[in-house]
Amino acid sequence: MYSQEDLNSAVAAGAISSDAANALRAHVAAQRDAVPADAEHFRLITGFNDIFVSIGAVILLMAMAAIGDAIWSNNNGPSPASGLLVAGTAWLLAEFFTAKRRMALPSIILLLGFVGGVFFGLLGVSINVAGVNNGPGNETLAVLLVALSALVTAGAAWFHWRRFMVPITIAAGTAAIAGTVIALIVAAVGTNNQNMETIVLSLVFVAGLTIFGFAMRWDMSDPRRETRRSDVAFWLHLLAAPMIAHPIFALLGVTDGDNIGAAAAVGVLAVYIVFGVVALAVDRRALLVSALAYVLIALTFLFREFGAVELNFALTALVIGSALLTLSALWTPIRRAVVKGLPGDMQARLPATA
Repeated sequence: MYSQEDLNSAVAAGAISSDAANALRAHVAAQRDAVPADAEHFRLITGFNDIFVSIGAVILLMAMAAIGDAIWSNNNGPSPASGLLVAGTAWLLAEFFTAKRRMALPSIILLLGFVGGVFFGLLGVSINVAGVNNGPGNETLAVLLVALSALVTAGAAWFHWRRFMVPITIAAGTAAIAGTVIALIVAAVGTNNQNMETIVLSLVFVAGLTIFGFAMRWDMSDPRRETRRSDVAFWLHLLAAPMIAHPIFALLGVTDGDNIGAAAAVGVLAVYIVFGVVALAVDRRALLVSALAYVLIALTFLFREFGAVELNFALTALVIGSALLTLSALWTPIRRAVVKGLPGDMQARLPATA
């Protein structure tokens, strides 16, 4: 399987002509009876060897973490040795499997191993140097150390992007920056604030909206979704979606338990419909997927309230499953209707509709 990025690279190298590449795209689109963008393609697995290599990489990184724990024998926070070994190993493996072999799934795993190793390694160093675990808990200092570790991790992600250009790297670095900002604000407000949960949820929500806007910038720079920019936008949308969805539904009380109340349940469904309209407009399904668990809770509660106690989960699964499959089958015509209702200049920036 060849991605749009592979075709563009082949054209740039002179391996095939631009007309031939466009003809191939048109043929594949006709075979699928859909605009390529509507399928929301991204590279993950090109063959079973990707899974084989990924399993080996995960096992090796786990071994490095265990060796690091053995080297760093005390229990004062994360082991700096583990983080260093995991990050270093992930980078070295990426030099072969990412830079040379261009394997998608192993590259994602190695990127996550690298940024995770950097973050927890730095956090372990900070905690041990500051001695947070050696005396009375200083929560503000701990939050500041988390912010510092996240900020340096964002820088490490930038270096990884410059070397390997794995699309998920931008999302990882953005998450680190968002974590830095949130941690600094929490430290400034004070960890003993009685409204801390609401403050954190609000900050996560604002960060999610900001990341969503950032994702749209990448998307709008490639409306035909033919380059790596589309893959970068995909991962940014996948990061932003739960950061937007969870605070909304948490503030509605969905996460408090089964008895969420009829008003909250109806509110969840209304919010999900709004998410659906946004997802159709931008041709990204991440918002719909991130909110599924909350919709299941809300529908289960409503069916139980209407007397379907024994079948409430079955009916909920039936409704949600049928709705998602219908939406998938009719995604293109429904999206066309939604996009036509938007201003003309906005339509021009969004992926084309058939």
